[in-house]
Formats: sequence, structure tokens, C-alpha cells
Amino acid sequence: MSKYTSFPEPMDDSNPFQDPAVTQHSSSAGYATLDLYNPFDNTSKPPPPYEATSPSAPALPAQTPPSRTTPTEPRNYGSYNTQAAVNATTAELQKKQQELEKKAEELERRERELESHSLGSGASRQNNWPPLPSFCPVGPCFYQDINVEISQRFQRTVTTMYYFWMFGACTLLYNLVSSVAMFCVDTTGGVGLGLAILWALLFTPCSFVCWYRPMYKAFRSDSSFNFFVFFFIFFAQVVVYIIMTIGIPGWGFSGWIVSLAAFKAHKAVGVIMMINAVLFTSQAAMGVIMLKKIHSLYRQTDASFQKAQAEFATGVMSNQSVRQAAANAAQGAFNAPR
Repeated sequence: MSKYTSFPEPMDDSNPFQDPAVTQHSSSAGYATLDLYNPFDNTSKPPPPYEATSPSAPALPAQTPPSRTTPTEPRNYGSYNTQAAVNATTAELQKKQQELEKKAEELERRERELESHSLGSGASRQNNWPPLPSFCPVGPCFYQDINVEISQRFQRTVTTMYYFWMFGACTLLYNLVSSVAMFCVDTTGGVGLGLAILWALLFTPCSFVCWYRPMYKAFRSDSSFNFFVFFFIFFAQVVVYIIMTIGIPGWGFSGWIVSLAAFKAHKAVGVIMMINAVLFTSQAAMGVIMLKKIHSLYRQTDASFQKAQAEFATGVMSNQSVRQAAANAAQGAFNAPR
């Protein structure tokens, strides 16, 4: 055992607090009891005096800088359900907006119809087409105002068809000029010149009445019957445009066959007729394009073959002459002797 401590033997039943190392360190001497005294020190110096230490401030925990999200960390922009709800709301608003636009167009069309019938049942609008001068003995035959009678959705299509009709009329007039030029070079082509005059006088008014006016009335009042009339007649007109482009000799059309033959005989006349062939080609291509476009617009409307039949039956029965003829036929059959 160390000399500084005297621990009793295990069998020695003595009081441990009577140890000299404990008894010599009295609290009355002003020494620290356990803080500064080392019992294993070899020096014989007494323990250092007790010095009261000021209480140190508690150590603050180290503050870590706030974490920042790196570019690789995903950010929470909203849950999937919230994003889906926003998309559904946007789609619903767009659908409602489309419905409102359709209703606005329908109201605009009905307003035009009311304005067109505001003059009363006995009166009608003053005809303004063709725009003839006042001194002409023949007055206009039709009333036409695309900006008033046609819905804004179809105004561009109807206007394009109107210019297309005028382009066809000018092409037929130029065909007449080229036929006259050919007749001046070859007097044996009088049949072609005569037919060119006939086509110019026949196709110009008939195309306006037979396919342009039905198309105009179809878009004006959403008439299924007029749509079918337009498709039937305009398809035949496109076939005629293709025949004009071919230019069969003796038919009165300055197409490619006739133009190439005239170019070999006389170059100046051939150039004039080839310009006419180019116009016929453009006319045929434009006719096919507009036929497909109007057919696609027709499929977007409420027109159908059943409605066309109903409109035809209503129009026939509303005709005073037809009703009178039907009444006379029925009366004659009833009065016939049996």
C-alpha cells in the first residue's frame, strides 16, 4: 500500500473515516477537499488553499448554418392532386369559353335574320346585285350583303367563293379573246369561236345562279338542301374546269392541247392561248380546294340529308303554285266519273 494512505486489511474492522489522510485534511484549514488535492503526489507540501472559482457561463451549442437546397434537390411545387385539379379547371373554362363563343355567333346570326325580316311580311329588301347603273332598264336581281347576312365564321369562305366566281367569268372572257386570236390566224376554227362565245354567255350567269347562290343561302340560313344543291352542281362545274384545262380541239376551250398546237403554228397566238391554259389549270385546282374546304365546313354544321329532305318537302308544299296544282289534281280526281 502507498505511504499516503493506510487502507485496512479486509479482515480489519476499523472505521475508514479515521484514516490519517482524511483526518489531516480538515475543512477548517480552508483547503479544498477534493478539487485540487492529489493524494498520490510525492511532495509533502500541504494541499493548496481553496479558491472559489467564478461560475462559467454555460457553453452555447454550436449554431449550424441554415441548409440550402442544392440544384439537384427537388422542390415541392404542389402535389399531383393539386396540379390535376388546376388542369381540370383550365379545361373546363376553355370548354365554357367555346360554348359562349358559339352562342354569341348564334345570337349574331339570329339578330341578322331579325333585321332582314324587320321590314314586314309584305316588304323585302331592295335588290343590290348585280350593281347596275340607275339608267339601266334592267334592275338588280338579288340582294347580297356578306357582312350582314353571313355569320362571321363563314364570311371569309363566302367572299373567297365570290371572287372565285368572278375569276371564272374573267377566264371565260379571256378564252373568248384567245379564240378570236386563233380565228384570225386559222379561219377554219369558226366552231371553236362560236362555242367560246356560247360558254362565256352561258356559264357566267348560270354558275352564279346554280352553285354560288345555293352556297350563299346555305351559309346564310344553315340550309341542308342548299348545301346538297351546291355540292352536286359545283362538282359538275369542277369536271368542266378539268375539261377546259385539257383543251379538246373544237370544243371552244383554249386548253393545253389546243395551245400547244397553236404555238407550233403561230408563236404569238400560242403564247396567248397558253396563258389561258394556265388560267384554266389554276381555276380547276382552286375549284377542288374550295370543294373540299366547304365540305369540311358542312360537316361541322348541323346539316344532314334528312334535314335536306324535310326542307325540300316544306319548300314544295309552301309554294302557292304547287299547292294550287295539287288541289286542282285532287279535285279533278274526286270529280272524275266512276
